[in-house]
Amino acid sequence: MAEVIRMPKMSDTMEEGVIASWLKKEGDEVSSGDVLAEVETDKATMELESYQDGILLHIGVNEKDVVPVDGIIAIIGEKGEDFQHLLNGEPTKAETKEEEVVETSVEAPKVEAVDTSGINATVIRMPKMSDTMEEGVIASWLKKVGEEVASGDILAEVETDKATMELEAYEDGVLLYTAVEEGSGVPVDGVIAILGEKGADFQALLDAEEVQVEVGPPVEEVIVPAPVVGNPGPATPAVPQPIPPSQPATPSTVSSNGRIKASPLAKKIASEKGIDLSEVTGSGDGGRIIKRDVEQFTPSQATKTEGAAPVISIPSVVGEERSEKVELSQMRKVIAKRLADSKFTAPHFYLTMEINMDKAIESRKSMNEIAPVKISFNDMVVKAAAAALRQHPNVNVSWMGDHMVKHHHIHMGIAVAIPDGLIVPVVRFADNKSLSHISAEIKELAQKAKDKKLQPEEFSGNTFTISNLGMFGIEEFTAIINPPDACILAVSGIKETVIVKDGEMQPGNTMKVTLSCDHRAVDGAVGSAFLKTFKDLLEDPVRILI
Repeated sequence: MAEVIRMPKMSDTMEEGVIASWLKKEGDEVSSGDVLAEVETDKATMELESYQDGILLHIGVNEKDVVPVDGIIAIIGEKGEDFQHLLNGEPTKAETKEEEVVETSVEAPKVEAVDTSGINATVIRMPKMSDTMEEGVIASWLKKVGEEVASGDILAEVETDKATMELEAYEDGVLLYTAVEEGSGVPVDGVIAILGEKGADFQALLDAEEVQVEVGPPVEEVIVPAPVVGNPGPATPAVPQPIPPSQPATPSTVSSNGRIKASPLAKKIASEKGIDLSEVTGSGDGGRIIKRDVEQFTPSQATKTEGAAPVISIPSVVGEERSEKVELSQMRKVIAKRLADSKFTAPHFYLTMEINMDKAIESRKSMNEIAPVKISFNDMVVKAAAAALRQHPNVNVSWMGDHMVKHHHIHMGIAVAIPDGLIVPVVRFADNKSLSHISAEIKELAQKAKDKKLQPEEFSGNTFTISNLGMFGIEEFTAIINPPDACILAVSGIKETVIVKDGEMQPGNTMKVTLSCDHRAVDGAVGSAFLKTFKDLLEDPVRILI
């Protein structure tokens, strides 16, 4: 029976391969383990090995052609076999000499609607608790099946992509059913529980939910074995022919340049088992060593040669390879999706400026002598950015695909790192707040973020974002835009350095900032003007207060 050979995924990042050269031609006989072609991947040039015997009936691509992973490369089968249906995408039907097949039609079962009008119970579904939420995880159930529930009671704690939030009941009743266990994920609008009067038939509600799920297309054809005429006796299973024991390597196993001919899989297995391939006899094409040769090989089969050089024993293991699978949290999944969409959709460009922070350092010291809370350099950056946005409203915009939104309010998003990833609490109307107010609010929001107690209105609605890594000693970096914002400001650490002023060198403190802009919404001149105003405000902080 003919089989399609497809482009395999030869590395974790491979999406397509190039046929560097064909080592077999149409009509050639092929054995399992033979190399059909050399394939150039994103990592290296590798050998494409056949895993069955037969005739190479069809080659679907030419040398140097690009083929996506799972794309059809070739077809192997019996000589003269019809393979055109495989190219047309038709399914392959099994052929047999001992039994015939008959076709029967099976209709898909008809699903009748379930009447739930008389059931005094309500299905509780997973709510959409944030603008980016696609599913939630039941962190813990606070009510058990059979317990009385009053409107306003908390049924469960739900972990979203932003925070852990409470799922509240909006009616009185008994918790009749819970659909998922703690730690399980539920998509938005998925069934979580059923709440109603005691003894209500909640199963009917579940049946009604199942009716709404698509059951798939009807089964049109089933192949059923027909009765065998006569008495052929019990079927005899095919018995594979035994493979003769491997013998010492023959000259054909080694190529003309001294390289041992072996498939990549055989080499890998040999390396793992510590087998010297020079001692293995190849049964593949031209004496090539294939997988089964290595698996059948035992050290006792190696031929000992008199007068051979002494064997040096080298430890096969000098360390331990250890890896572990880390399940992605809901927050990490959304961060990955949103930032990948931003990076590869929004055309980023970057503007970097160096700011003299000498006056800012002096001003902060003076402010903290009378401020009710300790003011940080990040608080000053937030206030200066908000003041600069007020003067440059064309930076305070959001890109919405087919239109832009220009915001007349200034809500500053502050990127905060937490154990699960990154979240952006929002300081609303930052341009109208004092430095002390901004400082106290940022501290409160940051603590809530780490405790996973932020409410949706506290991490949504930002019009501009600031990412500050200065506390880690980072001297310069670029940030990925936080959609739908059009810009994000990357703030680095303050560095003591030599500054040239009026032709003279003197010690000073500088800080680099980089503005990432979405070129669809903000042009270079607009972003540069904003950055210049921001620089002027920090180099003379008294202007922030005006």
